[in-house]
Amino acid sequence: MPTERPPTLTVYSRAYCHLCEDMIEALRSLQGLVRFEVAIVDVDSDAELERRHGEKVPVLMHGERELCHYRLDTAAVTAFLKKIR
Repeated sequence: MPTERPPTLTVYSRAYCHLCEDMIEALRSLQGLVRFEVAIVDVDSDAELERRHGEKVPVLMHGERELCHYRLDTAAVTAFLKKIR
């Protein structure tokens, strides 16, 4: 029986960003309650990402959909993950 792959949420972040570190830590805690993967992308590694997100980091995305930015909105992210299951 194949196992359904969990959704992947992407955090667009940058080095030395305390808000980014806080969001990633909160997401790791949330993974104990809801099944999902986390991908972390450094916006400074790509000129287009840096242009698109600028100072608005961290940004949490599922595909092209922004779920939240600056701080993790646990309720919104949890509701979104339950909805797409």
